[in-house]
Amino acid sequence: MKGILGKKLMMTRIFEDNGNQIPVTLIKVSDNVVTNIKTEKKDGYRAVQLGAGSKRRLNKSQLGQLKDIKIKPARLFEIKTEKEFKIGDKININIFQKNQQVNVTANSKGKGFAGTVKRHGFHLGPKTHGSNNYRQPGSIGSSYPQRVIKGRKMPGRLGGDKVTLKNVKIVHLDQDRNLMLIKGAVPGPKNSYVLIWSSDEN
Repeated sequence: MKGILGKKLMMTRIFEDNGNQIPVTLIKVSDNVVTNIKTEKKDGYRAVQLGAGSKRRLNKSQLGQLKDIKIKPARLFEIKTEKEFKIGDKININIFQKNQQVNVTANSKGKGFAGTVKRHGFHLGPKTHGSNNYRQPGSIGSSYPQRVIKGRKMPGRLGGDKVTLKNVKIVHLDQDRNLMLIKGAVPGPKNSYVLIWSSDEN
């Protein structure tokens, strides 16, 4: 598996030579630095921990772990790989190629508390004849078992979930500006971190 962490900038579109337009999402990918190496002997599995971005302060556990590298990454993540890395190695967008199919994982936009119409797509109630049941969920139970059954679709928190899009296409790679253009929309708000990964080792 190979992966890299980037920051979602915005959506735009590009035009092909035949005039067709392609909606794309711009992702800024700075160098990802290897901060730790997991081994089967010590941790029970093989993986590489990468750090991306930067922030002003780290907590004490992170300061102790990253004291040899002297970086302050905003995000840390792990990828399982059989390749050999050393602490301090840098990974950039060169691990991917144009027109390659990749997966994108990010946290979707949080929309707060939402009703059943917005959250689950319930039908609206009648708007005429004095009806007060316009956006209410309606009946949520029956005479038996006299309780609300688990899994009942009801109002609640919407969004803010971990979402993975599979097999999305890399339309263009700008290595000079460390930009990656991915076809279509990517979950998450602007300036949020997204993980671009592939199960392919090559």
